[in-house]
Amino acid sequence: MSLSNYLEEKILNENFRTGTIYVALYTNDPTDADVGTEVSGGSYARQTVAFSEPTQDVEGKAVISNSNEVVFPTATSDWGTITHVGFRSAATGGNLLFYGPLVNPKKIDAGDRFRAMTGDLALKLG
Repeated sequence: MSLSNYLEEKILNENFRTGTIYVALYTNDPTDADVGTEVSGGSYARQTVAFSEPTQDVEGKAVISNSNEVVFPTATSDWGTITHVGFRSAATGGNLLFYGPLVNPKKIDAGDRFRAMTGDLALKLG
C-alpha cells in the first residue's frame, strides 16, 4: 500500500509546520533507535527551523525544505565532522523525528559556524 499525496502532505504539515522543530547535528548516524552522537559543548545548541509548504517531486514524493537559513553558534571548541542532521521535537532531549546524512560532511573547528542555506534541508515522504 502507498500513501496518497494528500496524506503525505498532511503528515508533513501537521508534524513539521505547526510546532517548533529543532535541527540537531551528529558526528555519526543517529539511526532509527536515536543512538547517534550529537554534538555537545563548545557553544553548541540546537537551532529552530521553519519549513516550506509540501510539494510533490518528480518521483511522486511529498517534499518540504527549510524556508529560512539555519545558523548555529560559533564553535568555541572543535565539534568534529558533522555527518548527519536530525530534526527533533525539543531544544534538549525530546524525540528524533527525521534524520539523514549530509551530502558533504563538514568539519567544524573552534571559530567555525555550521549553516544550512534556505532549501538545503529537505525531507521526503512517500
